[in-house]
Amino acid sequence: MAINGEIKSPADIIEKMNTLAGNHGIGRIDMIEDRILGIKARENYECPAAVTLLKAHEQLEQLVLTRQELKFKKIVEQEWSELVYKGLWFDPLRFALDAFIDETQKRITGQVKVKLHQGSCMILERSSPFGLYSKSLASFDDSTIDQRSVEGILYFHSLQSALFEIQKKKN
Repeated sequence: MAINGEIKSPADIIEKMNTLAGNHGIGRIDMIEDRILGIKARENYECPAAVTLLKAHEQLEQLVLTRQELKFKKIVEQEWSELVYKGLWFDPLRFALDAFIDETQKRITGQVKVKLHQGSCMILERSSPFGLYSKSLASFDDSTIDQRSVEGILYFHSLQSALFEIQKKKN
């Protein structure tokens, strides 16, 4: 890991990011939490490094993971958090969820440029050797994608919705 091109240990990065992001007021969290006993509690946290590093990590995941992996990962994260919060660290499901997380994280590497300013943490750039973003494909110009195939895909993709509308009008 590096900050401004200088290689640092994970502990050094967290310490430095706590200072940098903290000086910009990033990572102050005030929330209402539902406790396991059914009590709502107001919680206040100050975690500038965690907020910044997690945001950068999520951007790498957005760049590298497929749509299906990202969708399922949200479910896994929620279930994993709930198990741990309830003290079920040794539950077999937690180990299975860890395996999914470990597998998806194998490709998560790259660089993220972050701008910290007055309480905001903005991602300016991200890159990865495993990135699935293609500028040429995303531009939809005439040379990379045949627009006729897009029309066909959209027709079939929306077919059930169109049939639903037809049935709704009949009834």
